[in-house]
Amino acid sequence: MDFEFTQEQTLLRDALQSYLRDHYTFEARRRAVLSDAGWRREVWQTLGRDLGVLGVAVPERAGGFGGGAVETMIVMEELGAVLFVEPFLETCVMAAGALARIGGEVADEALARIATGDAVFACGWEEAATGASLARIETRARRHAQGGWRLDGAKQVVMAAPWATQLLVAARTSGARGDDAGISLFLVDKHGRGVATRDYATIDGRWASDLVFDGVDVSAHALLGEEGGALALLEAVRDATIAAVCAEGVGVLKKLLGDTVDYTRERKQFGQPIARFQALQHRMVDMYLQVELAQSAMYLAALSLDEPAAQRQRATSAAKVSVSKACRFVGQNAVQLHGAMGMTDELALGHYFKRATVIESAFGGVDHHLARHARLTASPAFS
Repeated sequence: MDFEFTQEQTLLRDALQSYLRDHYTFEARRRAVLSDAGWRREVWQTLGRDLGVLGVAVPERAGGFGGGAVETMIVMEELGAVLFVEPFLETCVMAAGALARIGGEVADEALARIATGDAVFACGWEEAATGASLARIETRARRHAQGGWRLDGAKQVVMAAPWATQLLVAARTSGARGDDAGISLFLVDKHGRGVATRDYATIDGRWASDLVFDGVDVSAHALLGEEGGALALLEAVRDATIAAVCAEGVGVLKKLLGDTVDYTRERKQFGQPIARFQALQHRMVDMYLQVELAQSAMYLAALSLDEPAAQRQRATSAAKVSVSKACRFVGQNAVQLHGAMGMTDELALGHYFKRATVIESAFGGVDHHLARHARLTASPAFS
């Protein structure tokens, strides 16, 4: 796919690359992951206040960059290349994407704090019962006598929740599980009364929490957008998140491929670099083709996010299938060509492999997105 960035987009990419090259080395990342905090707040605030990267998806009305899907794609690919652990996806793609679509005073105030790095959001949308459909949400929000809402329920594997200052929680305000209507979105204080968290590290160096809401009272202003009308918005944001994860995956894949090619040029066997062996050359060509296919599919997904829902979903599912397959093929071959050292903690490649493995299944794996793509292709909209 022939795809050229504008001058502004190129400047964004170059500025972010330069900062990450100087301040986000593999060793610096490892120290952050192993620290008690698990991330570096100073990096987060620099990206917000100095570089403006955290506001890439924040509208200009709220003090952000006002960028679109392409700018988000650029940032996510660069963050993937350095295995960025700070919660950009959760705060600046998921939360900012939802808040920007909702609008209003409360949402814009939250967006302004995201853009400056003063707020970290986690999104409690998925549950054990939701599976592929957010319409299956069981967490309940009921009105109470004071005019606010009371939340009861649980969320699982809420990424970035240990660092979050606030939560965006999807809850059912009417109807039964499976209904397309009745899902609402609430702004919840993570440290509020009745919110219980269990924090844990994930295999790729990040942190998540399981959340329990036991009679959590929030004000009437905590309801964001129209009561019962959040499902379509959440599905659109999830597709934008899938496209962003695909862009991150491309950054990870390029690093896996580049490190493998470099290693085979240095590693010698039978008196010559193993990169000269024809069988290994063929293997690396196959890896390169997988990366190129993944990148093209990712571009198409990013450019389809403003299209009608069926077309948007079809493009994001196609991209997720391509990137997931590439993560498995490129990751496994990179490890194999490095030999036993490919999975050691001391070598960066092992960490990239772990992140590629997580991306492969994040927000639905190959089987789920193949089924969704097939269903959408067979629908009247594509006949």
